[in-house]
Amino acid sequence: MSRAGYDAFIVVGASDAPVWVEITDHGVTFHDAKDLWGKDTYATQDEVLKRAGVKDAAALVIGPAGENLVRYAVIENDYWRSLGRTGVGAVMGSKKLKGLVFHGSKRREAAHPDRLEKFAKETFARAKDLPGTQAYRKLGTPMLVAINNVVGGFPSKYWHLGTFDGWEGISADALLARCSVKPHACLRCFVGCGNLTELKQGRHKGLKLEGPEYETIYAFGGLCMVHDIEEIVYLNDICDRLGMDTITGGNLCAFTIEAARRGRISSPIDYGDVDAVADLLEKIARRKGIGAVLAEGIRFAAKEWGLEDLAVHVKGMEPAGYDPRVLKGMGLGYAVSDRGACHLRATFYKPEISGMIKPDQIEGKAEMFVDFEDRLTVFDTLVLCRFYRDLYTWERLGEMIHALTGLPAGKQDLRAVAASVSTLIRRFNIREGLVRNDDRLSPALHRALEDSGKNITEDELAYMVREYYRLRGWDDQGIPPADASRPL
Repeated sequence: MSRAGYDAFIVVGASDAPVWVEITDHGVTFHDAKDLWGKDTYATQDEVLKRAGVKDAAALVIGPAGENLVRYAVIENDYWRSLGRTGVGAVMGSKKLKGLVFHGSKRREAAHPDRLEKFAKETFARAKDLPGTQAYRKLGTPMLVAINNVVGGFPSKYWHLGTFDGWEGISADALLARCSVKPHACLRCFVGCGNLTELKQGRHKGLKLEGPEYETIYAFGGLCMVHDIEEIVYLNDICDRLGMDTITGGNLCAFTIEAARRGRISSPIDYGDVDAVADLLEKIARRKGIGAVLAEGIRFAAKEWGLEDLAVHVKGMEPAGYDPRVLKGMGLGYAVSDRGACHLRATFYKPEISGMIKPDQIEGKAEMFVDFEDRLTVFDTLVLCRFYRDLYTWERLGEMIHALTGLPAGKQDLRAVAASVSTLIRRFNIREGLVRNDDRLSPALHRALEDSGKNITEDELAYMVREYYRLRGWDDQGIPPADASRPL
């Protein structure tokens, strides 16, 4: 995108018929995409890049889920990379925008290129042999399956359990032992956390994808109780082709299983039934049968089926694979996240799992949380990978930003920028109807885990949220002062 010579693109309005758009350093061209409408993401990417006919072009595309306005449809690129969670694929679908292709030859000029080069070399030298780097390269994010089962925070059986009996069969070790796996890296990254996986056995032999990532394993393996890593790869592939978020997809399939077990719907689906889960994913993407209900998201389905006390979400978005009844700082993170139960705003599972702070600590937790959230908000403004969080301290971030832009970037400068971003987003959400009661966990997450009895009480969460508001400079309702950022 940058090679086209711009920082951002805003697509206004909607097309009357399907199109794909080519954006280059020479201009913008709209192309007919009627024959691409209905195709999966892999086929769409192949075709638009072929039609662009330019080496080093790249594409963002949607699949049937985006076309049919599924509220958790994603945008895909490089086949398996997903712009996920909040339904941006449905936004493209609403505009009849099947894909965007970018290419060009523009390059950025750094304020101090020599310092930037020095920074890159130092980062590589410091980090390439660190245990964390080596672990990500060898195991990828699936290593968290073992870690979270050990601490009891691996959500299973639709959030009833914190451990999964037989988790070894869906772990990183199982993936490496039973599949052909090669490390795969983004451009110029030395971490290489992506697992390029090919199935060597079973009914899906020969299937290839990058993954599965931990979140996909938890959503289909833990929540839906699928015991074979090969079958999780299969479900991952279906979601990627359809252009659907795997976290929400897995959550909603498990929620449907519970609804069927409780007699709220008539469906043959049950825990561990891979083919029934796969069929349901197809129905959701095409809005067929109960898939039409689930395509509207967890809040709509829960109300429709009378299961609002069972539904697990925050602001309509399901949590990632870190149970807040065990990792209580993640409860705070889910509750106050601007887009719902997001684990990436602060990745606070890292300090809780690694021992930087006790998982069940309440007092003082918000202070560490805000520091993590601020630093990773700066990551977001720069579009940096979360897995560099241990490498880019406040000081290192400042060095990089100054080398790139020439702007002063001390810790206090950067924290002020991060705080202004958080406050501006907060003001936007309040304008759009957010209230204090939205910063909470759903009732199901205040019920004790059935296997460990661990829980997070409403009082514990309320204490952390109040502290969070105070540290942000907001009032007790979470409303920033009038002069905290520019008006909307």
